Amino acid sequence: MKKRIGVIGIVVTGREKVSEQINKILSKHADNIIGRMGIPSAEHGLSLISLIVEGTPDEIGAVTGQLGNLPGVTLKSALTSVEVEAD
Repeated sequence: MKKRIGVIGIVVTGREKVSEQINKILSKHADNIIGRMGIPSAEHGLSLISLIVEGTPDEIGAVTGQLGNLPGVTLKSALTSVEVEAD
């Protein structure tokens, strides 16, 4: 199956409670993450994370499903129609 390129936007409230779990999930799926940027927003009490990902729809769905089940985590993902060869 061909891999696709996509993005995941994550907003975290109560970072102190879930940051360790988020990092474990992201480390577990590191092979699918091309780039990651995290920005704290002290003004709003939020943490913002953007991911550029490469994977099959099932692989990306696994990442978003695990993250989305964490308390205080909301996210949106989008896969482009761009396909790349799987390793």
